[in-house]
Amino acid sequence: MATPVSKPFVVMAKPVGPVCNLECSYCYYLETAHFYSSPHRFRMSEALLETYIRQYIAASPGPVVNFVWHGGEPTLAGLGFYRRAVELQKRYLPQGWDCWNNLQTNGILLDDEWCSFLAEAHFDVGLSIDGTRWLHDAYRKDHNGNGSYERAAATIRRLEKHGVRPDLLCVVTSASAEEPLNVYRALREFNTGWIQFIPIVRRAPDGQITPQSVTGDAYGRFLCTVFDEWIHHDLGRLDVQLFAETLLVWSGGTTNLCWMAPTCGRALIVEHDGGVYSCDHFVTTEHRIGDLETASLNTLADSAIQRRFGNDKRDRLPAQCRSCSWLLVCNGGCPKDRFALAENGEPGLNYLCNGLRQFFSHAEQPLKKVIELRKRGLSSEAIMAELRAELLVRWRGIGRNDPCPCGSGRKAKNCCWSQRP
Repeated sequence: MATPVSKPFVVMAKPVGPVCNLECSYCYYLETAHFYSSPHRFRMSEALLETYIRQYIAASPGPVVNFVWHGGEPTLAGLGFYRRAVELQKRYLPQGWDCWNNLQTNGILLDDEWCSFLAEAHFDVGLSIDGTRWLHDAYRKDHNGNGSYERAAATIRRLEKHGVRPDLLCVVTSASAEEPLNVYRALREFNTGWIQFIPIVRRAPDGQITPQSVTGDAYGRFLCTVFDEWIHHDLGRLDVQLFAETLLVWSGGTTNLCWMAPTCGRALIVEHDGGVYSCDHFVTTEHRIGDLETASLNTLADSAIQRRFGNDKRDRLPAQCRSCSWLLVCNGGCPKDRFALAENGEPGLNYLCNGLRQFFSHAEQPLKKVIELRKRGLSSEAIMAELRAELLVRWRGIGRNDPCPCGSGRKAKNCCWSQRP
């Protein structure tokens, strides 16, 4: 086996590159198709698949190797592709090791045969669904211009019938940010146990923010509203990724989210043609660090260019971030969003900074209360009861025109009035 890298890394494999059976209006990835000459075969060959699996297992410290299949829409590679991937994993795994596979999908192609395979092979599934039907269908249309909500929802139920509880991946756009409770409650009804909110921040070629992108302030309000619903009613019943990761860090743990970590660069991309890139959000010619046919994954992961890419996240933080109260849980956020100016005019501030600060400030006291009460052995139900009792006290005597008790500075009627107990 090859010598493992200095630190573990993960890989997101794109077996069909940017090809997809939907045309989501906010997608950042489909435009990477222009890198390739036409006609071009957007499908990873079996030989390359074997090279990838062999290399990745060889570079892993084990005893579990994590494979993530992404897109575009990775199911377009066909069910046979993944059956073969599992066969190859078993061939190259050392004795006593195991594989964990995660498939990120829009769910459109997952019929009963697919779902049966995913259950038998113990795949985890992340399925994209944007909360309510109208929000989902406004952005996630097929090539004929039809919405895809019903098909995605049906697939969630089909997966659950086969014993697979998918993680729900929901983007936060400028429109969905205005309906936080509708979005959250619609996702909660699927009862899958895990929700991930992904803010859409895209820039047009002229550098302007696209209309569907969420602003920092709107994203912060969205997170705070969802957080209040979650912590008072759903703690211990389902997890919201950002809330769970924030709780983990404040409990003394290490985040699993690259954008919350001090450095990044340990999540590589392997494209359908074997090209290896620094990050899912940096599949660009300048961030192509090599390919599987001429270099090994462990060499590329530890290359000077990739180390510099990862360390730049920390080394290029503006002073405003370095002195921020929330540095521990934010670390400047994702580099792709760090194009705003700090208060002193220094470049490199996260576009979503205001919203993230709003959320962390809002969530700190109740999450640290959860940590304290869990240490005392209280159940989630008991913790929620205590938090709801505190909320009643906070709202006592508050009228519509009084300052909102959440601390936003706005009148209650223009802030959390609809969420009062």
